[in-house]
Amino acid sequence: MLRDYQQRTIDQLYAWFEAGHAGNPCLVLPTGSGKSHIVAALCKDALQNWPSTRILMLTHVKELIEQNAEKMRQHWPGAPMGIYSASIGKRDLGEPITFAGIQSVRSKADLLGHIDLVIVDECHLVNHKDEGGYRKLLADLKKINPALRVVGLTATPYRLGHGLITDKPALFDALIEPVSIEELVFKGYLATLRSKVTKAKLDTSGVHKRGGEFIESELQAAVDTDDQNQAVVQEVISLAGDRKAWLFFCTGVQHAQHVAQVLQQHGIAAECVTGETPKREREQMLSDFKAGKLRALTNANVLTTGFDYPDIDLIAMLRPTMSASLYVQMAGRGMRVKSHTDHCLVLDFAGVVETHGPITAVQPPKKGGDGDGEAPVKVCDDCGELVHISAKVCPSCGAPFPEPEKKKLELRNVDIMGMEGKDFEVTSWNWRRHISKASGNLMLACTYYGSLSDKPITEYLPVLNDGYAGQMALQKLVAIAEKCGADLSGISRLEGSEALDYIVIQMGKAQPPDAIEYRMDGKFYKVVRRTWHETQGA
Repeated sequence: MLRDYQQRTIDQLYAWFEAGHAGNPCLVLPTGSGKSHIVAALCKDALQNWPSTRILMLTHVKELIEQNAEKMRQHWPGAPMGIYSASIGKRDLGEPITFAGIQSVRSKADLLGHIDLVIVDECHLVNHKDEGGYRKLLADLKKINPALRVVGLTATPYRLGHGLITDKPALFDALIEPVSIEELVFKGYLATLRSKVTKAKLDTSGVHKRGGEFIESELQAAVDTDDQNQAVVQEVISLAGDRKAWLFFCTGVQHAQHVAQVLQQHGIAAECVTGETPKREREQMLSDFKAGKLRALTNANVLTTGFDYPDIDLIAMLRPTMSASLYVQMAGRGMRVKSHTDHCLVLDFAGVVETHGPITAVQPPKKGGDGDGEAPVKVCDDCGELVHISAKVCPSCGAPFPEPEKKKLELRNVDIMGMEGKDFEVTSWNWRRHISKASGNLMLACTYYGSLSDKPITEYLPVLNDGYAGQMALQKLVAIAEKCGADLSGISRLEGSEALDYIVIQMGKAQPPDAIEYRMDGKFYKVVRRTWHETQGA
């Protein structure tokens, strides 16, 4: 049985196709939303309605292939499916559904033959340009079947240096976003994250970037020092309390190994997992971690996708990154619902929360990188000569350049879930009808006014919308009306714009809150609390 938002995802996908759109859509689903269940239901529905359909499910790591295939068996026992993956040791073809690793089939379009639907998990890894393994295979399959359609799945629909995965040139043409992290947390399907300010702070000053991301060798050299590793581990131990499953994200193999060694020195049962760890040894480590025999795992670039252990209750981020996608993937490891607590503690020694913002409002990277890399030249103040950025002495006049000022990474108390807000004292409010510029939909808008020096705060309530957004907006409106004493009893007789006009009149007569607490949600404001006469508000 699918959850409501999982069925909504399939319904919205079908609606997109039925609307006559050409091209390939991408389903944006938060980590932990159960993408594999959605894939299983979609495959089953397609084959039962169109029995001749042939489906190829692609991803890049064997763990995801195995997870997706297992969920298919759970959802549809006896499903006509096969697995083609060298890393798993299976090469099954001929069934209507094939789960495959891209490395194993990238040059085997002729062997796969006619495919009607390709589903790509973690599709943000597909190259923007018409190159790479995914693009080659899809182009070859398209030659065999020009009517081929591709559906992507990802929690992070953007790539560092390229922007959204729908920005041209790109394989995907539209993003379908049926559910948000907030909804999943609200309904109890995801656990929350809590973040704390750390005393130890990893300094990235002097570390260069390539392609918008820190150069790993330089980053590891800057971060992986005995003093810093000791400080980080000691602070983790002091803040962890009785938390039982700690996951460390490190900058590279040596860094991960060194942090594991320091943990062991302090009596913590810990091991290090890297891409170089032999398969059986790695599987044993992960099994011991899940069984509670290990309290901590350190890793370098291997446990961001395809690894799910719900009871992870502490994440230590020791890996500075300009990649919003990597940030969300790391944080997502702690959002599964747990057996022993309602949240996961995130200790952000690397400043990634401050860099990218709350995971509920991450902004996609700009095209061509983030634009804040170091300039390749600098100017001599004495003679005006343009010289390379690395020069310590001007080659023209001999004047020494001052030592570059170190950038201190100041970690403020950034709320990783985006739930904390700013206080705003209210003097009055104004309710009105509003037409969305993006969708053209009618909705309510409420503007809160403070002192003359305060910028007004406006929130939008799409109470006429279908689905979750409309339900939540209506619930919020009812809660506000109860607190402020507005009489909305006559709304049941009205519809559409007449209902909005009635609400505007009734709310305009009511008492505004004395104060609100708000935060940014993308480019809009979200009011998270309203207070009347020093009592807790809606």
